[in-house]
Amino acid sequence: MIDPLERIAAALERLAPAPMAAPDFDAAEAFVWHTAPDRLEPVMRVARVDLSLLIGVDRSRDTLLENTRHFAAGLPANNALLWGARGMGKSSLVKAVHARVRAGGLDLKIVELSREDLPTVQRLLAHLRAAPHRFLLFCDDLSFSHDDQHYKSLKAVLDGGIEGRPENVLFYATSNRRHLMPRDMIENERSTAINPSEAVEEKVSLSDRFGLWLGFHPCSQDDYLAMIRGYCAAHGVSVPEDRLQAEAIEWQATRGARSGRVAWQFFCDLAAREGVRMSP
Repeated sequence: MIDPLERIAAALERLAPAPMAAPDFDAAEAFVWHTAPDRLEPVMRVARVDLSLLIGVDRSRDTLLENTRHFAAGLPANNALLWGARGMGKSSLVKAVHARVRAGGLDLKIVELSREDLPTVQRLLAHLRAAPHRFLLFCDDLSFSHDDQHYKSLKAVLDGGIEGRPENVLFYATSNRRHLMPRDMIENERSTAINPSEAVEEKVSLSDRFGLWLGFHPCSQDDYLAMIRGYCAAHGVSVPEDRLQAEAIEWQATRGARSGRVAWQFFCDLAAREGVRMSP
């Protein structure tokens, strides 16, 4: 009888696991939220670049940095949506701003939440609300497709329901879409609904709940080259300027695009050819 009872107990434990113990937020400055079972996994080394290496996003950089400093200092601040061209440093900016604010002596943690785990966000917020720290809740590459109901869970972060959003939590998200949903989805709702404006309102209004909209656009060739020069200076890669320009322009031509990501990919290739190891 003991073995069947143990299997039944294990099955019940999987169906209804014990509540997550209070996290040790002193273990790290960054965490990743996982589910099944719920846990906040500390990140000992965050993958990020220095704020000074992010070129061509000066206005967004300054706005987000000021907003984050206000929040970390206990002042009012807005949730932020960083939207626009891919590879232009949206997620890199969030992580770099977090590092810069912490370097200024302010206590600020960052917690990464995946889009697929949005339905569990209320459980996460309960843990963050009880902690004596301030948190950036970060969701990278946020977007919603047809018949996707996850956006309703996001409203709990932005508006907070009857409890309100925790005073010590600020939400930053990145997306390639300004309204977080594909244009054809919005237009389809408008064309098939009895009341077109009401059908679209609920979905489009989601992005309106962000106090800050920071747009990122394709970079110019000058900015693209400046990014590469910055990486070279930071990592000690020295090549003649004419060669650098010629190879960088050829690289972006083969990719059919210019962006911060393309600049970094070219630099990695250049550093490897020059035999330079990049410091961690």
